[in-house]
Amino acid sequence: MKKHQLCCIGHITLDKVVTPQNTVYMPGGTAFYCSHAIRHFNDIDYALVTAVGATEMNVVEQLREMGIHVTALPSKYSVYFENIYGANPDDRTQRVLAKADPFTAGQLKDIDAQIYHLGSLLADDFSLEVIKELSQKGLIAVDSQGYLREVRDTHVYPVDWTDKREALQYIHFLKVNEHEMEVLTGLSDPHEAARQLYEWGVKEVLVTLGSMGSLIFDGKDFYRIPAYKPKEVVDATGCGDTYTIGYLYQRVSGVGIEEAGRFAAAMSTLNPKIEMIHAVTVVPILAPIMTPMDCESVNNPALTKLTTITVVAEEDCTSAVISTPVNTPVTLLVVIAVNIFRSLSPANF
Repeated sequence: MKKHQLCCIGHITLDKVVTPQNTVYMPGGTAFYCSHAIRHFNDIDYALVTAVGATEMNVVEQLREMGIHVTALPSKYSVYFENIYGANPDDRTQRVLAKADPFTAGQLKDIDAQIYHLGSLLADDFSLEVIKELSQKGLIAVDSQGYLREVRDTHVYPVDWTDKREALQYIHFLKVNEHEMEVLTGLSDPHEAARQLYEWGVKEVLVTLGSMGSLIFDGKDFYRIPAYKPKEVVDATGCGDTYTIGYLYQRVSGVGIEEAGRFAAAMSTLNPKIEMIHAVTVVPILAPIMTPMDCESVNNPALTKLTTITVVAEEDCTSAVISTPVNTPVTLLVVIAVNIFRSLSPANF
């Protein structure tokens, strides 16, 4: 059995994004963004394990064509997120119109890796049994966001992580933002929250703080990582995933915590919006009848027929930070990351 250095396990989603200007459909999810980011490095054995419905297999094939090793597990449906934004971008209504099948320990028994990154999107994506089983073969990395979201009648509700005290004992790397750390620990101070998560079993706690940078704690030292300012803020989607996969890439390559953190911070700024127009086949599992007055109202959800639509999707969340194409995209991100360290100043705290 081949042992990969880094394996990301998670659902690729179909995201419907509704704004006052337009409606677009695009693939997304931790698994998607991590894979697009890591594909630029040719010095790591990376694998992706996902579960999608038949209608989203085209996204899997596109990733394979990019050279990514993908294991696609069968699922009745793909995860289908709907995000509706008002005039204020911070005003968002999120729903889940379809869910993919959870991952099971049996499905993953032949997947071997030094680090498993569990890209959870919803609370039931990975059971405690899956975490325990994988921890016997490699180090576990988790982004907490999915464990803090529960779906009821298509609506997404914030919840605490049910099995956190037991699960965290098996997790080596845990990434949280300032809101997630407070939900998990009840503490608003990043240092105190990181200490608490470490005491519960996490070996390396990564706390992202937006423009304030990030904080990493390994039980002995706190590493304050500055945020690097991009030339232009275009779209923050996938930045957290890019940060995490950049950090794991460095750590599995033998790089120290502080240097890995700085690399991850620089890498997460390389997130310009490159759009690719293409047709995909979409099967909305539930097509809610929505009243014009209340975007959250759902009356008698109905099955819809197979539909082909033209969508705008992010082709690449990391590579296009220059104005002209290059002939060697594999090494592009490494060069850019080095240049960031040389040219950018840390954000003020």
